[in-house]
Amino acid sequence: MKRLLLLVLCASLPACALLRRPPRPIYAPPLEAANIEFPFEILDLEGSVTVTGTLFVAMQLAMEDFLPWDIQPHKGATPREECLYKRESYDMIAAPGYGGVVFVQIWPRPGVCEMGGGPILGFGANYAIDTLTWRILRIYH
Repeated sequence: MKRLLLLVLCASLPACALLRRPPRPIYAPPLEAANIEFPFEILDLEGSVTVTGTLFVAMQLAMEDFLPWDIQPHKGATPREECLYKRESYDMIAAPGYGGVVFVQIWPRPGVCEMGGGPILGFGANYAIDTLTWRILRIYH
């Protein structure tokens, strides 16, 4: 019986390597962090945006489906394709709808991944997110 249990444990250990956790944030060294001063009036920051918790989570859910955090470019990807695998290459907008639905749109940021080629068209997605059950109701590409 002990041998069987040991065999089952040994066989299941490689599967644990497939269960990766999302990456944790990276912190700057204390010396670098000491040079950062927070503004007294956060609201006066040019370009600042307030996003409600519900919109934020809906946007996060849509992005996780559109471009999962652990996805990597395929072997031999061009620089343009590699760019499209980076979340910072995209812009998003979210708007509350009816009955707890939030609509989220994701599209490539203009000019970021073009790299001398034409504009990237038709590459993005529209999501309908149910914020009561946190499910993706529909995706339109």
